[in-house]
Amino acid sequence: MAARIVYTDLDGTMVGPRGSFWHTVDGAPTAEPATALLELHHAGVPLVIVSGRTADQVTEAGRIFAADGAIAELGSLVTWKGGRERHQLTGELPAEHAGRTPVAVMAELGVVEDLCAAHPGRLEWHAPWHTTHEGDALLRGYVDPLAVDAWLAERGVGWLTLKDNGAIPASARLALAPEGQLARVYHLMPRGITKGAAIAWDLERRGIDPADAVAVGDSVSDLEMAPAVGRLFITANGAEVDGMAPLLAAVPNVTVTGAAMGEGWAQAIRASL
Repeated sequence: MAARIVYTDLDGTMVGPRGSFWHTVDGAPTAEPATALLELHHAGVPLVIVSGRTADQVTEAGRIFAADGAIAELGSLVTWKGGRERHQLTGELPAEHAGRTPVAVMAELGVVEDLCAAHPGRLEWHAPWHTTHEGDALLRGYVDPLAVDAWLAERGVGWLTLKDNGAIPASARLALAPEGQLARVYHLMPRGITKGAAIAWDLERRGIDPADAVAVGDSVSDLEMAPAVGRLFITANGAEVDGMAPLLAAVPNVTVTGAAMGEGWAQAIRASL
């Protein structure tokens, strides 16, 4: 299919090791992602960045890659016109908290502190990047998201859920126990906020049929984009994550790229033109 718009995840998808647009998964220099991006722009197909990063971060990345808009904090915020126009999505945030950000509500309830205390050495703030988030609490560690969701429900905050947004490199800065060093990034956020829901809202705003949209990602959270678009690509590195295979099998419109990270992203872009 020829896409009218492309929505793309950033880390581990469009950009490779340590956020580089110019290196393969093995660290070798490559121009493939940049060449594919140029082809996309020559075709006149809008690019929208969809990430767990903050609005300011994705807006800045959008300027670098000449994106037409951005979706931040795993679907919490849709932005366009260089970040000057924004729409906040709050999902199942209880009505009594209307008008407040989910992070402010979580801080008042002490949810994150209690959750980290319940998983000593296995969960912590994803510092320093967590500080400017408004729609989600950004964490890192190694826990079972389903078990955490059950823990949240037991404490009367079942409107929250923990989402896995992929692995991060090992680092000495992680204040985690050895069992937590297989670190992954997690987003604690209200249910009902997804990358897919944000894409659906943005497509309606633009007047584009979902069947004409393509998305590219690499993580479990990126599978949530599938119902909102005609075709979803998952890069090879994402498909190789433990437990991903049965999830991919349940998504009828997904295609796994032959290559990983930026090279796989380039394959997805060329297949969409």
